[in-house]
Amino acid sequence: MKRIVAFVLVVLVGFGIMGAFTPGLLNATKLGLDLKGGVEILYEASPLTEGGVITTESLNRTAKSLEDRANKSGVAEPEVTTEGKKRIRLKIAISTGTTDQERDEAIQKIRDLMKRPAELQFRSSVGCTDGSYCNVELYGSDFKEGAAKVEMGDLNSYVVNIVVKDKKKLADVSSKLVGKNLAIYLDDVLQSAPVVQTALTNGTAVITGQDSRKEAQELADIINLGALPLKITEKYTQSVGATLGKQSLHDTLFAGGLASVLILLFMLILYRLPGIVASICLIVFVWILLGVFYLMNATLTLPGIAAFVLGIGIAVDSNIITAERIKDELRSGKTIASSLRAGAKNSFRTIIDAHITTLIAAGVLYFMGHGIVKSFAIVLIASIIVNILTNVFLPRYLLNLLIKSGRVNKPSYYSVKEDEINAL
Repeated sequence: MKRIVAFVLVVLVGFGIMGAFTPGLLNATKLGLDLKGGVEILYEASPLTEGGVITTESLNRTAKSLEDRANKSGVAEPEVTTEGKKRIRLKIAISTGTTDQERDEAIQKIRDLMKRPAELQFRSSVGCTDGSYCNVELYGSDFKEGAAKVEMGDLNSYVVNIVVKDKKKLADVSSKLVGKNLAIYLDDVLQSAPVVQTALTNGTAVITGQDSRKEAQELADIINLGALPLKITEKYTQSVGATLGKQSLHDTLFAGGLASVLILLFMLILYRLPGIVASICLIVFVWILLGVFYLMNATLTLPGIAAFVLGIGIAVDSNIITAERIKDELRSGKTIASSLRAGAKNSFRTIIDAHITTLIAAGVLYFMGHGIVKSFAIVLIASIIVNILTNVFLPRYLLNLLIKSGRVNKPSYYSVKEDEINAL
């Protein structure tokens, strides 16, 4: 009786926890463009100057520049990723409350903003009547690519060392600005305003006044970003309307919900007690997988939901294999407890082998694929790992509690008829 009570308590407490946290998990789940609506743009980068090369570092910096611009434009949670050696994919969700015309205008504005290169300017206040930094003295293209570096200065301070292409130009600018500020702007946003201490004649300069290494590194990255000889060209643009996204989400959730109900009924009818335990474990599996998405801060897309449903299928398969092995052991004449031990042991190798091969396939998809293929692979990998915990070990624990209670020891509870059992 104690084990029956323990089984009931485990189930009730588990369902209570899930009921309490599920609304928060669902509300916190981020939806992708195909479910929420927005725009996806694929860019191809190329050197601005003839003979220039695209490095991994320059591509990552360009992607960071696009992300910063998207954030400044006020859009919600832009997603920017690099693909291959010269491609950048940008995903931006557009507010579902706008009209089609407003949506089109917002998308066009984003496209215009994204495709222009990062504009780094060094400005002075010479000739500015309002006291602002209106006079552009140097541009990002005047600096050598990747030459801005963080170094240690006096008294353990951090400085940024920069190198220009034209020594004379820097010498002329610095000579007339001794004792004055030379402000650094990126995309019209003030980043720093160091004071020119002396004329710089050797083509290098040191920017001081950074309070930490992190702050100095950020300034060096900004200067390197502005000197980046890359331009981007749109190769592919896809716009998903809010209405279409909502309909896709509705249809997908309906299909997934219907499939889940049919699966639970199938397990209950065909396997009885193991089917009841399997149904409980499947519900736990879905909830924990949602929790994993939340902890990963993942974005759920249509391919992700497809992988989610596939994961449920894999979880069901694990329970079916275990239940069938238990039935085979019962038919051979073993006791219920012996059948559980032998069935669990024999099914474990089959289940793990299948999971490992699926993990390998999902891993290949993740490392070799891009975009929606990668999204599918991530969800599939997570579902396999969670499945091992919730549909391999948890069912055995719950069935063990019930069997050891001594109250569910009839073969019919496990969908085995008396005339199917062979005498030892």
